[in-house]
Amino acid sequence: MDQVKVGSFLKKLRKEKNLTQESLAEQLHVSGRTISRWETGTNMPDIGMLVEIADFYDVSIPEIINGERKSENMNQETREAAAAMAAYSKNEVKNGKQMITGILLSLFGLFIIVSALTIFPSESSWGSIYSILGSIFLLVGLYFLVRKLIVKRMIRILSMVGCVLILFAVFSVSDFVAVKYFHQVPRFRYETTYNSGKPDQLVHKTIFFTAVQKNIGKENETVDIEK
Repeated sequence: MDQVKVGSFLKKLRKEKNLTQESLAEQLHVSGRTISRWETGTNMPDIGMLVEIADFYDVSIPEIINGERKSENMNQETREAAAAMAAYSKNEVKNGKQMITGILLSLFGLFIIVSALTIFPSESSWGSIYSILGSIFLLVGLYFLVRKLIVKRMIRILSMVGCVLILFAVFSVSDFVAVKYFHQVPRFRYETTYNSGKPDQLVHKTIFFTAVQKNIGKENETVDIEK
């Protein structure tokens, strides 16, 4: 393909319509510099833009590529093929952006979860709050990835439900291990109660177990799972 010849043909078509490069750029939603590069043969329009240019000048895509008019009628099959190629190209770009978005959201969610569990002490409710927030980002990111990789809707739904259950299990097991072996207050407790009859104790309830914190603030403070 002779790019200089193509550029000259594009310039000729523009002048036939009595357009400046700036006015044509506004019509095609590109910059004047882009029009100049096309007409000098420095750069060529992409396949999607070729369809728009062909429609605008009422010429065929082969005529633009060859740099001269071959017929008065537009080759409809060629235009449709180019339009399909353009649509496919745009769809691939969209899918690529969804994949990147999914990966970034997933990584950001994991970062928030790890930071929350590392920075905040187990007694603070902020650790669980930020962990849940990070889980939301993680699940949204995973949804973008699953939507791209899995075609069937039902399998996508089951996959996301599975991800939620896995996260729930990870948080529950981590709480159990923290209490059982490190005697820490469970992070994902839903209720903490105080017994006036036992002022040195707090009872922390989770979905699967109850932890009792004894001798609060003393050297011999302990947290154990209630049997």
